[in-house]
Amino acid sequence: MRVFRYGSAMALLVGLLTVAHAQDTPTDISKKELPKKAHCVVCTVRGSGEGEEKPAAGVRYKGTAYYFCNAKEATEFKKEPETWIPLPLPRPAPDFMLKTLTDTEVTKETYKDKVLLVDFWATWCKPCIATMPELQKLYADYAEKGLVVLGISIDEKGAKVVKPFVTKHKFLYPMALDAGEKPMWQAYRVKGVPALFLIDKEGNIVRQWLGKPDKIEVEKAVLELLK
Repeated sequence: MRVFRYGSAMALLVGLLTVAHAQDTPTDISKKELPKKAHCVVCTVRGSGEGEEKPAAGVRYKGTAYYFCNAKEATEFKKEPETWIPLPLPRPAPDFMLKTLTDTEVTKETYKDKVLLVDFWATWCKPCIATMPELQKLYADYAEKGLVVLGISIDEKGAKVVKPFVTKHKFLYPMALDAGEKPMWQAYRVKGVPALFLIDKEGNIVRQWLGKPDKIEVEKAVLELLK
């Protein structure tokens, strides 16, 4: 049996703690270690990813390498790395409490036993506006079968700009304003709009789309849950 002296044991413990701390601290990957092509994690989370491209920077965090299309994104990642790491699916949807444009309070529990499609959007977001007629059609086609489409506006001016916009475009699915002290978009880790989350009848996020989604793919996923 091998016996460590006190000093040796302490040195070993300090070494292990140092390694553990290093794993929790984002560290830069040298230029020569960067792959020829990779997905930019920041662009992917924001929904603006363009597939694999030549990375400009890389960061290693908790044993995983993350790549970026420019150095500024790497710096942004290192400030709050946990907010950029994609979460697993399925996962429990965070609770929320919002008011709709009709001043009705809605929560996650409001849509219990329903298939819920949550759309984070803004009046100034062109991809959002392009997606909304597709969501309107989904709502019209499948509401009677148990689908709820819930639009969540992140507009800072709130109902002042959202109400006339919704009226003008004749969107009929529920619209809520995300203007509380703890905004829903933060709980759902939304970094850019549009951001679409599909929640099953048990309250779990089973699919998500960042950026303008493929309408056929979304409809297929909705139908799977409505069976």
